[in-house]
Amino acid sequence: MNSQADPAPIIGDPSYNPPDTPLVILHEDEHMLILDKPAGLLSQAGMRPELADCLEARARDYCPTVTLVHRLDRDTSGILIFAKTRAAHRHLGLQFERRHLKKRYIADVWGIVPDEAGTIDAPMRSDWPNRPMQKICHESGKPAKTDWRVVSRGVETTRLDLDPLTGRTHQLRVHLRSIGYPILGDVLYAPPEAKAARMHLHATEMTIRHPEGGAFLTIKAPCPFYHAG
Repeated sequence: MNSQADPAPIIGDPSYNPPDTPLVILHEDEHMLILDKPAGLLSQAGMRPELADCLEARARDYCPTVTLVHRLDRDTSGILIFAKTRAAHRHLGLQFERRHLKKRYIADVWGIVPDEAGTIDAPMRSDWPNRPMQKICHESGKPAKTDWRVVSRGVETTRLDLDPLTGRTHQLRVHLRSIGYPILGDVLYAPPEAKAARMHLHATEMTIRHPEGGAFLTIKAPCPFYHAG
């Protein structure tokens, strides 16, 4: 997981070929636009011209006033929130900053996880010589914690329900690798035998407070990849 998008196509992929798919609108009102981001599409434009295509640009073609509230890694799919007004952006941004919301991810990992649930509590920091990779560092890393629960087990893989209690860059990817269960298709952190057509990480559910009135709102995005349980 993560609340920060990769700044550019990740190591191991020499080209950026975003999917040419229509917007999938999960919720829309006068304050917000909530979309289901496809895997392979940047949340926000990169520094180079060839990285201009992103979900934010496509969302602005649909509604010119929207601003991106948070981000997902390029190869992570799922719920992404845009604000339509400055007031909504401020309200929603504070919820992310103060962790006053609930996020749930689905991931398929390489290996059979024997336990039913657990918590990964491991501080993280940037791995500067190998950017954009991140690493666990108990000396100078920032606190990072993830709750996980087994959903189903296949022949060689396990589906997990993930609750990131913090929002570090690549948190879910690094945390799962650290306990020996890398995410399928993760070209940065998984071994070759965990290869897949895409990274099996999806932001599937989010509960926020609506920026107008504060009522709880739960958004769901069905998982787009299959797991043989």
